Amino acid sequence: MTKTAITPTRSDDYPEWYQQVIKAADLAEVSPVRGCMIIKPWGYALWENIQRILDSMFKATGHKNLYFPLFIPLSFFQKEAEHIEGFAKECAVVTHHRLITNEEGKLVPSSPLEEPYIIRPTSETIIGEAFSRWVQSYRDLPLLMNQWANIVRWEMRTRLFLRTTEFLWQEGHTAHATAEEAQEETLRMLNVYTEFAEKYMAMPVIQGEKTASERFPGADATYTIEAMMQDKKALQAGTSHFLGQHFSKTFNIQYLSAEGKEEFAWTTSWGVSTRLIGGLIMTHSDDDGLILPPKLAPLHVVILPILHKETDREEILNYCQTLAEELKELSYYNNKIAVEVDTRELTGGEKAWSWVKKGVPFRVEVGKKECDANTVYAGRRDKTYKERYAQDRSKFILTLTEQLDDMQNNLFARAKAFQQKNMIKIDNKKDFYEFFSKEESGFALAHWNGSAEIEAQVKSDLSVTIRCIPLEKNPESGICIFSGEPSKQRVIFARAY
Repeated sequence: MTKTAITPTRSDDYPEWYQQVIKAADLAEVSPVRGCMIIKPWGYALWENIQRILDSMFKATGHKNLYFPLFIPLSFFQKEAEHIEGFAKECAVVTHHRLITNEEGKLVPSSPLEEPYIIRPTSETIIGEAFSRWVQSYRDLPLLMNQWANIVRWEMRTRLFLRTTEFLWQEGHTAHATAEEAQEETLRMLNVYTEFAEKYMAMPVIQGEKTASERFPGADATYTIEAMMQDKKALQAGTSHFLGQHFSKTFNIQYLSAEGKEEFAWTTSWGVSTRLIGGLIMTHSDDDGLILPPKLAPLHVVILPILHKETDREEILNYCQTLAEELKELSYYNNKIAVEVDTRELTGGEKAWSWVKKGVPFRVEVGKKECDANTVYAGRRDKTYKERYAQDRSKFILTLTEQLDDMQNNLFARAKAFQQKNMIKIDNKKDFYEFFSKEESGFALAHWNGSAEIEAQVKSDLSVTIRCIPLEKNPESGICIFSGEPSKQRVIFARAY
């Protein structure tokens, strides 16, 4: 039996494997605050890279960053009945504004607020109120905004990165003069998310529209990108919402048109969160730990000095240091290659495995043999630990960016092949129920007549939901496998996180 760095393995216990990968990579840990997490430096460095790249993509499409308060007046939510109904059970509420010491010497809340505050579960209401003041004329539109923030939604069952009471995210909010412009914006940002997921995370996704029951509270339409994890469950990796005029009418976001007529604006919102890190882990990692796509890795190359004799120390460390300096001169997608020389007092094996578990794309071992031959002994994280190779030092430097790209492309191709292998067209109810009787099933593409009752029944029977109605130019019409009625196109059913 092959020994693995992570136990249990994916096949033994996938949920526990996921937790152990996070622990071994030192990404995050459970905090003393129930349902919340502490994101550790390696995990936060990954989030910073996600944030940096997405932020540049948002700005390239004309969006500007701003920041709104963490607290939202309760009255703002009460103005939008559908919205508050969708979030009511998840809201954290601030009701007092000070603490006092009671007779037992314990701190207790005192001085109730005149109006309670909701700790931000999302910001459509407070941003809608601001937009009503900022938008006066058609000349003020479009208004293209984004904020990087934290969110609080009470969760009963939490899992690091995937579902926590507090999490980090970005939320875009825009206002437009016409429905067509707002719809175009909604799909533009869905495309930005798709590009980021596939080009940077190496995570293939399927674009689609959510059904009415899965729609964002208060939206006319919600669009999603859905990814397949290695246990064949779906992960909603990002959403973009066409809000119509719901929030503009509630918060009076009106503008004077070019014809001198008062009109209500059309708004959108869209977001991704630290859940992407969970998606990245479950898309690529193996039974030896985390695997990071080079375009997002906080570190591209770790150099491991192998010191057997004290007399060789100076020569080997000098070789490692000069190699690191040469590599740092290289650029990879407009950023310098990130390199670290690991000089910790550990054995070579301990060092190497610690970086394997962290998912660093390249490990480079340097001992006396490499110094004498002017070579490196390299290992690539998307290959097995034993698939290490000796390479001329100058050639390694010359081909490193090429090799990083090859790894990035290989991770995407591997994930895409897995997705395709585990998507199946199903044309009758019996086969559908048999398919989802297995613990690990996959994505089923089946015809559905649009009935919310059927959707609810499938969810009740199998814990399976419609992940999305795929965005297709020429959808294939057919017969609903549940009712025998006409169906406009196949939809994707799956179990999900």
